Amino acid sequence: MIDTPALSAQDALVAIMVACSASDQDMRTAELVAITRMVNHLPVFAAYDADRIRRVARTVFDLFEEEDGLDALFGLIRDSLPPRLAETAYALACDVVTSDGRHSQTELQMLEEVREQLGVDRLHAAAIEWGARVRHMQP
Repeated sequence: MIDTPALSAQDALVAIMVACSASDQDMRTAELVAITRMVNHLPVFAAYDADRIRRVARTVFDLFEEEDGLDALFGLIRDSLPPRLAETAYALACDVVTSDGRHSQTELQMLEEVREQLGVDRLHAAAIEWGARVRHMQP
């Protein structure tokens, strides 16, 4: 078992985005750009040190290598993320998954796991998913 550092609320949001992008073992450029863009522009990240993204991503990748790493990751996220940011986390995850105009079954399963682990209401999740889909619609 690896020694995992405590996460800030913003680190937890980044970890969710990275985990969703990496869930299909193919972190596409559009997904990485989406993560960077959101960290650089959203109010929830106003005081966040963007240099921490790499460290958080390494933690996610290390946990993905562990047998129960996904459970450990969600434990860290739940411990670090205030409940009021659960829907924000889900929205960011949806934006990352839809940023490249396509999504794999694995990514969709990861989104479902995020929704369940964070206790996001199904109706709210559907609205968030719809918003992400229309924001990333291609001509």
